[in-house]
Amino acid sequence: MTTHLSAEIVPIFSAGNWIEIKSQRAGDVFNPSTGQVIARVPFASADQVNKVVEAAAAALPAWAETPVVERARLMFRFRALLERHFEELAALVTREHGKTLAEARAEVNRGIEVVEFACGIPSLIAGEILPNIATDVDAEAVRHPVGVCVGITPYNFPFMVPLWMFPIALTCGNTFVLKPSEKVPLSSVRLAEILEEAGVPDGVFNVVHGDRECVDALLDHPQVAAISFVGSTAIAKYIYERGTANGKRV
Repeated sequence: MTTHLSAEIVPIFSAGNWIEIKSQRAGDVFNPSTGQVIARVPFASADQVNKVVEAAAAALPAWAETPVVERARLMFRFRALLERHFEELAALVTREHGKTLAEARAEVNRGIEVVEFACGIPSLIAGEILPNIATDVDAEAVRHPVGVCVGITPYNFPFMVPLWMFPIALTCGNTFVLKPSEKVPLSSVRLAEILEEAGVPDGVFNVVHGDRECVDALLDHPQVAAISFVGSTAIAKYIYERGTANGKRV
């Protein structure tokens, strides 16, 4: 399998394509154990972020109409590949974050557990019918995808926290844009590569990197329907206020 982790420049993943964006703003990715710079991550501009969101929005109708059992099968394949690459993924967490290998293995395990949960979504996503709720009236509840979802994740769990978010969002029929911490983007890139190998359709899952300009573009974009965030209280308050002001679930 082709990997983009050996490249000096960290790419984004948009509409099924790996793209090395051009940007005057960028950050270094360090191996904390040695202090060595192991990659450089360009920060996406608002225009570049908007194109990624538009790719996710374009992929939404077909993915939302894909039967939930087929979406769950993607997660089964994804889980099998994560298990196959388990030690490699743990070593990658250690390399870019610096936690011990034992801690990194535990983090990978916790992430895979959420993928396993997502495999069971077909039995959880079912609606319900209430016959004769009133005279000659039946009530029906049907669950529909929210739309384009965004995940903004922190530096301290570069593998686990993204997996808290996108497996469930995808299996429920949403498309997804992941914005990992610019300090630890390599685990998210590897997750995208593995999900691509599992057969995710183009545009259903995307990865973009950046700082506040990138985050603000995601918070403001009219085609983003929901945002999930893990991080500090101060930034959470900012994301909640700006996202909800734009009518998004946060």
